[in-house]
Amino acid sequence: MSCFSCFKPDKKMLSKRMDARPVKVVKKVLTQHGSSHKNSESDKLQSVPSNHKQSSEAEDNTEYPKGNHVTAKTGKAFTFRELATATKNFRSDCLLGEGGFGMVYKGQLENGQLVAVKQLDLNGFQGNQEFLVEVMMLSLLHHPNLVRLVGFCADGNQRLLVYEYMALGSLADHLLDNTPEQVPLSWHVRMKIAHGTAKGLEYLHEKANPPVIYRDLKSANILLDEEYNPKLSDFGLAKLGPVEGKAYITTPVMGTYGYCAPEYIKTGQLTTKTDVYSFGVFLLELITGRRAIDTCKPACEQILVNWAKPMLKDRRRYHELVDPLLRGDYPERDLNQVVGVAAMCLQEEASLRPYMSDAVVALGFLAEVPAGYEGKISIAPQNKQAEDPSVTGRSKQDQRKIDRQRAVAEAIEWGAMRQKQRAQIQEKKAQSQGIIGPIDTNRL
Repeated sequence: MSCFSCFKPDKKMLSKRMDARPVKVVKKVLTQHGSSHKNSESDKLQSVPSNHKQSSEAEDNTEYPKGNHVTAKTGKAFTFRELATATKNFRSDCLLGEGGFGMVYKGQLENGQLVAVKQLDLNGFQGNQEFLVEVMMLSLLHHPNLVRLVGFCADGNQRLLVYEYMALGSLADHLLDNTPEQVPLSWHVRMKIAHGTAKGLEYLHEKANPPVIYRDLKSANILLDEEYNPKLSDFGLAKLGPVEGKAYITTPVMGTYGYCAPEYIKTGQLTTKTDVYSFGVFLLELITGRRAIDTCKPACEQILVNWAKPMLKDRRRYHELVDPLLRGDYPERDLNQVVGVAAMCLQEEASLRPYMSDAVVALGFLAEVPAGYEGKISIAPQNKQAEDPSVTGRSKQDQRKIDRQRAVAEAIEWGAMRQKQRAQIQEKKAQSQGIIGPIDTNRL
C-alpha cells in the first residue's frame, strides 16, 4: 500500500511440536503455558517439498552478529530437586496441561513466587534444540508483552524451563475453549489483547537487534495476566531475522497449520511479514471466536481465512464475522477498523502487509477508548483545568495521540477498500474486453 504514508515499501525491516516426521493431524491445542485441550486447530505444518535449497546455516542462525546492543539477562539455574519440590514432585494436581514441549506444572518457589514449570519430553525429537533456543531468546528479549523466563534446569538429561505464572492461562481458554458457564470476552478486552500482542510483535520485529521472527503466533501461545494483559510465550520456533541487507532467511517450514503465510509454505522464505500474516489470522480469531482450523465444522468453514474472505471483501457483511457470543455488543466503527487491519495483514503479497508498528498505532485507539466511553473521556471540568494548566497540556497530548491513532486506523481501512475497488475495476475492464481469466480465490 504505497498510496498512503502508513505503509512505506522502503521501510527496513497443537499441541505437538513439529519435528521431522510427516504432516499429521493432532487433536489438541496448546493452552495455559503450553497446556492442551482437544481440538483440531493444532494441525502442525512440517517441511514441505520445494525447489529452494535449505541451508544449515539459515536454520542454525542462532548467534547474534557482532556489534548488536542486546544485553543478556539469563534466568536462575535451578536444580532438579528445587523444581521437584516446587511442583510437589510433579504431582498430577499441579499439572496445568501438556504441550508440544512436554508437561507443564504450576509450582511455588522457596521465596513464595508462583511459576509455571515446563518439563522437556525426553522422547521429543526437537525438545533439546527448542530448550536452547527458548533460553537464549528469553534471556535476550525483555518486554511487558513477552512472558518472562524465571530460570531453567539442565541437570543431567533433565531439561526444564521456569516462567512467570500467568493467572488467566492462555487466550484459547477464554476465546476458543470457553464453557457455557464462562462469561465471553468483551469487545474492549479483545481489542486490548490485540493491541498488546501487536506491541509484543513490534518489539521483536522493529526494536530487537537483530529482529526476531516469532513463527508460532496463535491464541494458544498468548498468555493472560489477571488484568487480561497479553504476553507472547513459547519461543521454541523463533528465528533471528535477516541481517546485513538480506531480504529473508530460508528455513524448513514449521509452524501451526492455518496461521502460516502462503509464501512461507511455498518457498520456506521467512521474513517478519510472515508473522504479520499470522497476526491477521489471530485478529480473525478475536473477531469471530472461531479457530484457525476446525475440522468439526462443515468443509467450507474449516479454514477460518477461506471462510472469512467473502466477508472481508464486502463491508456490508462485516457484521457476519462477529462472534455471536458478543450479542451485538460492539461499536460498528471499531469493527470496520479492526477488520480493515486484519484484511491488510492477510494480503497474499507480503509486501502489501503493514508493519507491526502501523498495526500498533491503528489498534491503540480501539484499545484505549472502550465503546461507550468516548463521551466520558472527552468531558472534563473546565474550572479544574483552568486551575491546573498541566492537566490541559496532558489532555491535549492525549487527544493528539488518539487523533493520530484514529487517522492511521482510518487510513488502513481506506487502503483496504481502495485495493478492493481497484480489483473490481480491473475485473470489469477485463470482462469488457472479452477476457475471462481464472478467479483467484486466494486474493483478498
